[in-house]
Amino acid sequence: MRMDATAPMTPTQRLRSIFSGSVGNLVEWYDWYAYSAFAIYFAPHFFPKGDTTAQLLDTAAVFAVGFLMRPVGGWLMGLYADRHGRKAALMLSVLLMCAGSLLIAVAPGYERIGIAAPALLVFARLLQGLSVGGEYGTSATYLSEMAQSKHRGFWSSFQYVTLVMGQLLALALLVLLQRALLTEEQLHDWGWRIPFVVGALCAVTALWLRRGMQETESFAVARTRDTKQRGSLRVLMQHPREVLTVIGLTMGGTLSFYTFTTYPQKFLVNTGGFSKADATLISAVSLFVFMLLQPIVGALSDRTGRRPILIAFGVLGTLFTYTILSGIAASRTVMDAFVWVMSGLLIVSGYTSINAVVKAELFPAHIRALGVGLPYALTVSVFGGTAEYIALWFKQIGHESWFYVYVTACVAVSLGVYALMRDTKLHSRIDRDHDIPNAGEHA
Repeated sequence: MRMDATAPMTPTQRLRSIFSGSVGNLVEWYDWYAYSAFAIYFAPHFFPKGDTTAQLLDTAAVFAVGFLMRPVGGWLMGLYADRHGRKAALMLSVLLMCAGSLLIAVAPGYERIGIAAPALLVFARLLQGLSVGGEYGTSATYLSEMAQSKHRGFWSSFQYVTLVMGQLLALALLVLLQRALLTEEQLHDWGWRIPFVVGALCAVTALWLRRGMQETESFAVARTRDTKQRGSLRVLMQHPREVLTVIGLTMGGTLSFYTFTTYPQKFLVNTGGFSKADATLISAVSLFVFMLLQPIVGALSDRTGRRPILIAFGVLGTLFTYTILSGIAASRTVMDAFVWVMSGLLIVSGYTSINAVVKAELFPAHIRALGVGLPYALTVSVFGGTAEYIALWFKQIGHESWFYVYVTACVAVSLGVYALMRDTKLHSRIDRDHDIPNAGEHA
């Protein structure tokens, strides 16, 4: 029997809450990706002078270090969200992101303070990693719980719509600065600080918007039950199959995502020989089309189920990743490069559009934010956060194509998970949130 802990939300309240959650997510990911988008300009500021690949390796290493905090963020924010609410955790995560962006914006350079400069950069990325680690699991949980069952794939896909939109805004600002407002010298000297100032200001706006969000009914019901069974690692370990499924389905997907979203800008410059401006333009246009694909594929999963979409990604990714990355490396025109990058992003859409809802549908409400956030963040730290570094390292040792094999192998492993898992649309724990007699019980 359904237990109504709160009055039913009106459609307007539901949409407003989804919008507020999504806008906050957009700001979070804008701040996160501004680092990657502007790395080609601020790398010499924080690190000793050297060749371009070496400096990019340094910034990629700091990018990877930021990912080390994401499991901590997934753990702490997941605990907080499952105990105190999705809304409270989402407000805290955006506040941390604001602090990290502001610190990067004002940090002195290596020539002024020596080794303290990269140390400050690392600390700022640790704050941002903590924020993003908590944002993903809580945001995925919030959007999935807030959406109605028949449109859950569609609405939850907006997590990646706003995620990509955040990256697009970072790239759009870069294009504007490159082509209209600043010279190349100004961008290298001080212009790279502008996106981090903008990010800090936008985070304040997102914090204000999230104050008006409604809490989800699933959390409201779970809160009325046994609080000892909410938000703990001990309870999470009662769901080993679900945890391992999150790890397995994320492994190939997150590596492919970072390979075709954040890395192409450097890949096109460092390997393809494109100018920084052309590489930025290719990335921006392809990401815009990729963003539009997310709700389409998410809505398709509401009709066909989640598993067929994931399997399609796994099969196509295993068969064509090597060819696509080789095509990007061999491209000599902007159009050729765009077609190859877009081909990779089209395949990756089978993962990105629905992975959040799949993970949320695996867990009961009392452990959902932690269950989604922690194993996901651990996997992203290992595979997504190191993608650029591994790619650049293989290039430096003269075996760049080995990275193509590495990505293909990881996608193939995830394909095995997709083939064996149940379709979460047909076995969604979210649909059972109001019917479970005790939050401590699990299937």
